[in-house]
Amino acid sequence: MSLFRKIFGSSISASDEEKEKEKNSSSPDMTTMSIDEQFIYNFKKNGGKFLYCETLEEVKEQFENILQENDWYESNVLCYEPKLFSLLDENKLTYVKGVEPKFLFSHCENLIAEEGSILFCSKQIKQHKPNELPINIVVVATTSQIVAIKSDGLSTIKKKYESDIPTNITAIKYFEKAKEEDFTQYGSVAKNLYLLLLEDL
Repeated sequence: MSLFRKIFGSSISASDEEKEKEKNSSSPDMTTMSIDEQFIYNFKKNGGKFLYCETLEEVKEQFENILQENDWYESNVLCYEPKLFSLLDENKLTYVKGVEPKFLFSHCENLIAEEGSILFCSKQIKQHKPNELPINIVVVATTSQIVAIKSDGLSTIKKKYESDIPTNITAIKYFEKAKEEDFTQYGSVAKNLYLLLLEDL
């Protein structure tokens, strides 16, 4: 049985978020947590919606649930990755340039455990700054993409692309508007972000 299944059960949907927040309201000791647990804890603390999937079929199923929950069927989507087009086609979603998109659909480079953020580069978001991206984002990632700190993620990108280092490397960290004035969020735009995390370890 996988670590995520033991910790979080089958899948944690957006509607279960409040119950989970109450249950985990006391801050755990980060030094005793694995990097997987740290990432999920910090990601959810930042307001991200986490959906754990054991198979690609579950990824498809959870993606359809997100579309249904938000009434995004037959919408236009911002997506730059041909590997994801088939999932959009299956759900009658278009990805026409120049038409206002409902959400960004993409992979990412890494998931940063220390801050619960998602690291993107120009391969996923071209030259868009976070504030130029749609407010809604759906990311497909794998458990092997979780790294401890941001510098590990940058090293991974350097190793992965070697001679063709991508540009516009950026981390998105805030997934809900701050309830009170928070100077750490100054200049950043909160995103409504769903993470479809596929177990691959």
